[in-house]
Amino acid sequence: MNQITKAIRSTLALWILTAFLYPLFMLICGQIAFPFHANGSLITNNQGTVIGSALIGQPFAGDRYFWSRPSVIDYSTSPEVATTGVSGASNLAPSNPELLQRIQQEATRLQQANIQPTADLLYTSGSGLDPHISPESAQAQISRISAVRNVDTQQIETLISQNTEGRFLGIFGEPGVNVLQLNLALDAL
Repeated sequence: MNQITKAIRSTLALWILTAFLYPLFMLICGQIAFPFHANGSLITNNQGTVIGSALIGQPFAGDRYFWSRPSVIDYSTSPEVATTGVSGASNLAPSNPELLQRIQQEATRLQQANIQPTADLLYTSGSGLDPHISPESAQAQISRISAVRNVDTQQIETLISQNTEGRFLGIFGEPGVNVLQLNLALDAL
């Protein structure tokens, strides 16, 4: 009986520690030290309305904006997606005709817009929610945006440089440009 009582007390103590105290501690630390990150990295406009997140991509199709990379799930914006959102890739094999057709359609769309296709403008990310494109993909779209907005290409190149995020800790990953933040900076010109 003594062993059972100890086991129950140990279980309750560990349960309180791991189910309540540790999550509460992490919540408080996150809200104090990193409130922007802990609350979803939400981006707001001048009126305070949330217009997106720095962590989740959005589809941009208009000629006035930089285009995001394709997303099989339309960045969880289509009406068929549950309100909680969804992420993921198509999981189609490279030889799958459906995947090949989608890539060919995307390449045709880019060529019609006079954009040199790059890998991240042709292929989706693993999550389907990636908010970044490579600086090369952003630069490939400069002439289209410059012509539509009647803005000097040098101004757009400067915006791309200002919005390019470097490698994490200087060695991990590749430089990227957050499309939402770049398009907001473009609207501010």
